[in-house]
Amino acid sequence: MDMNTAYAFGKTVAAPFAATEKKVREELQKEGFGVLSEIDIAAKFKEKLGKEFRKYVILGACNQGLAWEAFGKEMNIGTLLPCNVVVYEADGGETAVMFMDPVAALSLIGNPEVASLAGMVKEKLERVLALV
Repeated sequence: MDMNTAYAFGKTVAAPFAATEKKVREELQKEGFGVLSEIDIAAKFKEKLGKEFRKYVILGACNQGLAWEAFGKEMNIGTLLPCNVVVYEADGGETAVMFMDPVAALSLIGNPEVASLAGMVKEKLERVLALV
């Protein structure tokens, strides 16, 4: 099921969380993205608040080549990088995969050269999503 919003796009898949997270990482790598950071939200909520939460991981994905180009066009772009990718246990035993929409996020800059790069990044992320 598609789960698009004004700032993100994704879907749910009928696969377990661990297998889906692994597949997302593999497909990101194939498209030239490295995972620069990751946050296990369930573990953080347990540690900091003592509260239980569904499996939910945020991956900070970055295509270094395109990021290099973007920094050449807009030095403050680091405030909007990396692209967040989330994988979480959805209701009903499915797993959700969501990607920050780089076109929506980077449109805030108002730089046509950056918008073009954002379009390239989105195309790559859409290919990842199609293969998950």
